[in-house]
Order: sequence, then structure tokens, then C-alpha cells
Amino acid sequence: MTNPSGADIGETSVRVVAADAAAADLWQAIPPGPVRDVVVWLPALGVAARNYQPFARELAARGIAVALHEWRGIGSSDRRAGRHSDWGYRELLALDLPATFAAARAAFPQARLWLGGHSLGGQIATLQAALDPDAQAGLILVASGAPYWRTFPWYRLIGPVVTIAPWIAALRGHFPGRRLGFGGNEARGLIADWARSGRTGRYAAAGLDEDLEGRLAVLRLPLLALRLRDDWLGPQASLDWLLGKMPQSPAQRHLLAPEDLGGIPADHFAWMKAPQAVAVRVAAFVEAAGRA
Repeated sequence: MTNPSGADIGETSVRVVAADAAAADLWQAIPPGPVRDVVVWLPALGVAARNYQPFARELAARGIAVALHEWRGIGSSDRRAGRHSDWGYRELLALDLPATFAAARAAFPQARLWLGGHSLGGQIATLQAALDPDAQAGLILVASGAPYWRTFPWYRLIGPVVTIAPWIAALRGHFPGRRLGFGGNEARGLIADWARSGRTGRYAAAGLDEDLEGRLAVLRLPLLALRLRDDWLGPQASLDWLLGKMPQSPAQRHLLAPEDLGGIPADHFAWMKAPQAVAVRVAAFVEAAGRA
């Protein structure tokens, strides 16, 4: 299964168009030979898909194809958040991700599809899997967890953030994450959905008539959860809260420390600069779960 040299990895990009005509590129890393598994990967809040290309190449070097989803409003997306351009979790779950899944299946029709994500991407991956549990073979979460304010040691800070952020977004027409140092320039509807889960600890999507919490409770999928030891944005309690919503999907957990990452900090984003350790564990999980 492995090809750690990374030789002969193919790279391609296709334009994916959602049902409401929003478009973005879907970049793919393709291993040599027949493709048995493909991971659809969802980035962190405000992070462009291209930043995960080194990680995708590491997985492809180990025989697993990767399709990097692009968030609406970020990177190659043709939309930008503003007073006259808004969206929330509903658009991500009901429009964008189904289009990405369709493109991934068209590119790899015989492969098993796995859904994974980093940070918010991991959260959205769990929600998407709950809505369509048969669409993927399993879930992969890296540096992810629920944003519920009570699960953070510095809760006195995040509590006001999840309260104030929607007001800032409503006032400006979008959330100015680039200026504030948190996320990208995000749609006010997305920030409202994120902040609601931060305040209440429960998931819901405005305009989406689905009981997301109920669907998570009955979800049954193989699940891998990787946490970074020094990740102050993804503490243990935050991950526990998210995994606790899926009692029928027991998680295989790993904790990565600096020594696993070649000495760099084991924090929320640094692993992307040295993604080998994460790729090794994801590849092992996919191989083992795929045989089960």
C-alpha cells in the first residue's frame, strides 16, 4: 500500500459547481495504480484547500487518493462573504458538500470514500456523515472538537467570543476574520451557526430542517480522532464533547507530541508543515477499517 517516496503521484483539479451555481476547485492527489480509497478532506475555518496539498501528497504516497474540498468564500471559491452574499451551515451541508462528493465519486468510481477534516472541517464532516451515513466508509478528525465554551480551560475568553462574533458579522455584513486573526472573512450566517454551537454545545443549521443532534446520536461509522498535545484551540474536553455526540461510533484516538512531528510544536496548525505523522496514522486507520 505504501509508496513513501511520493513518486508518480498525479495531481489534478476540477471545477465543482453547487446547485445554486457557487463554484470552487476540487484539487486531487492521485496515487499510482488502482485507487481503492479516497479521502475527501475539509479544511479548518478560513483556510484555503491548497494549504493541505503536502498532507494530501503524503497520503497519496501511501496509496490513498485525496480530494481537497474548498470552503465557500475561501481560496478558489467564486463567492466572497459580504452584505449581499451570505450563507451558513445549510449551504455547506446541502449544496457544497454533495457537489464535492459527486465529483469525487466521478473521479474515483470504484473507490471507498472516507470523509475527514481539520478543526471546523472535522465538525462539518461529522454533520455531513450524520445526514448521509451511507456516503462514506468512515470519519477522520484532526485537531478537531466542538467549540462549546464550557469545554475550554480559557472559557472566560471564548464565552464572550461566541456571543460577540455574530454581532460583529451582522454589523459589518461579514465576519472580518483576517483582520481579527480568527478564521477568514466569513459569512455572517456561518458565524451565527458556529457561535450557536459554541454557546449551547448543540449543532443546528439555520434553514435546515434536520435534527443534527439526533442524527449524530445514531451514527455508526469507524472513526479516527487525532489530537495535538499543545493544541489550545482543540483541548481534550472539546474533542470529548464532540465524540460524545456519537456514542455508536467509538473512536480510535491518538495523541501527537512534538517528537512525532520532528520536533515542531504539536499545535493546531504546525502539523500541516510536517504532515507525515498524521498521514501515517490516517493511512493505517483506512487500511485497517477498510478490512474490517
